[in-house]
Amino acid sequence: MTYGLLALPVAFAGLPLFIHAPDYYATDLGVPLAAMGAVLVGLRLIDAVQDPLIGSLSDRFHEMRRLIVLVGAVLLGAGFWMLFHPVGEPLLWMAISILICTTGFSMVGINLQAMGGLWQVDGSERVRVAGVREGLGLIGLLLGSVTPTVLVRSMDAGAAFHWLSVLCLISLIIGVAAFWQWSGRAAMARPAKVVSLNYLALMREPWVRRFTLTYGLSSLASAIPAVLIIFYVRDHLNAQDFTGLFLILYFISGAATMPLWQRISTRFGKGRAWGLSMVLASLTFVWAFFLPPDAVIMFAVVCILSGTAFGADLALPSAIIADRLEASGHETAASRYYALLAFLSKLALSLATGLSLPALAAFGYQPGVADSGGYLPLFYALIPCVIKVMAALSLRLSPLYRH
Repeated sequence: MTYGLLALPVAFAGLPLFIHAPDYYATDLGVPLAAMGAVLVGLRLIDAVQDPLIGSLSDRFHEMRRLIVLVGAVLLGAGFWMLFHPVGEPLLWMAISILICTTGFSMVGINLQAMGGLWQVDGSERVRVAGVREGLGLIGLLLGSVTPTVLVRSMDAGAAFHWLSVLCLISLIIGVAAFWQWSGRAAMARPAKVVSLNYLALMREPWVRRFTLTYGLSSLASAIPAVLIIFYVRDHLNAQDFTGLFLILYFISGAATMPLWQRISTRFGKGRAWGLSMVLASLTFVWAFFLPPDAVIMFAVVCILSGTAFGADLALPSAIIADRLEASGHETAASRYYALLAFLSKLALSLATGLSLPALAAFGYQPGVADSGGYLPLFYALIPCVIKVMAALSLRLSPLYRH
C-alpha cells in the first residue's frame, strides 16, 4: 500500500493538467485556441521524446532512484501550482508550467514502476504489486475527474483551481512520505554487474520486439475510445449527462477485478491472462458498435464488462517486464524498459488523436451534431476491437504467451 500510494496524487494531477487547464486558459484567460493547440502539440511531442532520455539517465544513476522520484515529485507539484496561478504572458506561462509538470510526472512514473519491478517479491506477487499501484492510480484519476467539476460549481474558476492545487500538493506530500518510508526498507534487486543497454540494443531482444508490437497495438486499441468517448456519448448515444457515470463504472470495474486477474495469472500464467483479457475486451466492447441512440443502460453494462479487462491491461504488462528483468539480469536497465512502456502509451494516444479525429472529419462528422452517418460507432468501437484482436494474435504467436 505504501509503495503504490504515490500513484494516487500523480494520477490526480493528470486530468486537470491535460483537460481542465487548457479550458481554463482559453475560457478565463483568453488564450487563442489555435496558438494553444500548437503549443500543446509541441509539448506532447517533447513529453513523449523525453521519456526514453529520463529512462536512460535513471538507469545510469540507478542508486539515486529515491532522490530522482523526490525531485520529480517536487517538479510536478511546483509545475501544477504554477499552472493554476499564472503570472505574466498566459500562453508562455502555461507552456513552461506544463513542461515542468510533465517532466516531473515522467520522472516519478517511470522510476516508481521500475522500483516496483525491482522489488524482490515472489513472481506471483508482482501482479498484486502492479495492481495496487494501478488501482490507487485509478482512484486518483477518478478524484481528478470529479473534484474540479465540484469546485467550479461552488466558486469561481480561479478560486476553484487554487484549492485544487492545494489538494494536489497535500496528496503529493502524503504520497511522497509513504514512498520514502517504503523505499527505505524495501529489498531491491542488486545485480552483480551493470548492464549497459541503449534502446537499439534493447530492441535486438526478440521478446522486446514482440512485446513492443503487442503492447503498442493494445494501447492504440484502448486510446482510440479514450479520445472519442465524449463524442460517442454526446453525438451518438445522446447521453452527455451520463459521461461521468460511464467513466466511473469503467474505472471502478477495472480496479475491482485486479485481484481476479492476479489469481488467473497465478493459475495460468501472466501471458495467457493478458491474452484472455484482450479477448474479453473485444467480445464485450464490440457491442458498443451496435447500440442505438439513448441506450444508456446497455452502454453502462458495456462499460462494466469491458472495464474488467482494463484491470488486466494495467497490471499485467508491467508485471511481465518485471519477470523478464529478473530472468535476463537487466535490472540496471529497468527504467529504460518502463520508459518504453510510457513512450508506447503516449505514442498510442497521439496516434489515436491524430488519426481518428481527422478520419471522422473526412467522413463528414461534425462535433456537436448528431451522427447520422453511423461513423462514430465504427471508429469508437469496431475498429479498436479489430486492433485489440490483432494485439491478442501477436501475443498468442509469441513466447510471451507461455510466460
